[in-house]
Amino acid sequence: MQLHLLDATYELFRSYFGKRPARTAPDGRDVTAVHGLIDSTLSLLRESDVTHVAAFFDTVITSFRNDLYDGYKTGEGVAEELLAQFPLAERALEATGITVFRMREFEADDGIAAAALRFVDEVDRVVILSPDKDLCQVVEDNNIVAYDRLRQRLLNEAGVWEKFGVAPESIPDYLALVGDNADGIPGIPGWGGKSASTLLAEYRHIEQIPTDARQWKVAVRGAARLAENLRDNIDDARLFRTLTTLRYDVPIPQTLADLEWQGAPRRRFVLFCEEMGFESLQERPHLWAP
Repeated sequence: MQLHLLDATYELFRSYFGKRPARTAPDGRDVTAVHGLIDSTLSLLRESDVTHVAAFFDTVITSFRNDLYDGYKTGEGVAEELLAQFPLAERALEATGITVFRMREFEADDGIAAAALRFVDEVDRVVILSPDKDLCQVVEDNNIVAYDRLRQRLLNEAGVWEKFGVAPESIPDYLALVGDNADGIPGIPGWGGKSASTLLAEYRHIEQIPTDARQWKVAVRGAARLAENLRDNIDDARLFRTLTTLRYDVPIPQTLADLEWQGAPRRRFVLFCEEMGFESLQERPHLWAP
């Protein structure tokens, strides 16, 4: 048995920016991304190994991280027609019979991380459906893996090593050093992917990297400058790592049985499709809830 955890925020963005025909609800609302999300999710639910699934949304774009760092990502720059589809998307996935988690204080990635840890011992494998770099820190051997549905690429622990050159536990340190534009994290001056992976493969965490480059056990180009920049910005590095470290204390009151997909509730799904003008989707679910 596998548990699939869907990064629904990413999936909604993917549907919005994908090449899909524009769709408008009978009341004039743009519902293109919502239609794409339902279409994609119903295809996912047809896969034979998808039996238990939960979806996580960033119901509120800001989180506790914005209180820690002014530069952290906000909803600024996100198209209004996309933001307006978030509550509709949450309703859409609930109408398909999926358990939806609406994240407010925490982020969707935090909820996914907490759920993965909560249920990993109850299933054969937890599959995180997201290409987000942050979520690679949750990967554990072959027990918790990340799967990019767009590129059809699965990352287990060996895959994280291959892609980033570091262990999953070092991903927050890696992102703190190199930065993450998507989250508004600038990183430490001079540090790039190669230098960060070389040092973290040896030392694992920022604090364990010797402050004197002459003590480094691995060769890195521009070592003296990198060491100096890290010393001068160590407080920022620690803050950035706090921002990139996912939280495992998100409340997950549901049991594994609660996450079993038992089909779409027909009346609720059909009524939602009628409201949105999705006539072509009304009979798409291959299983209806009892």
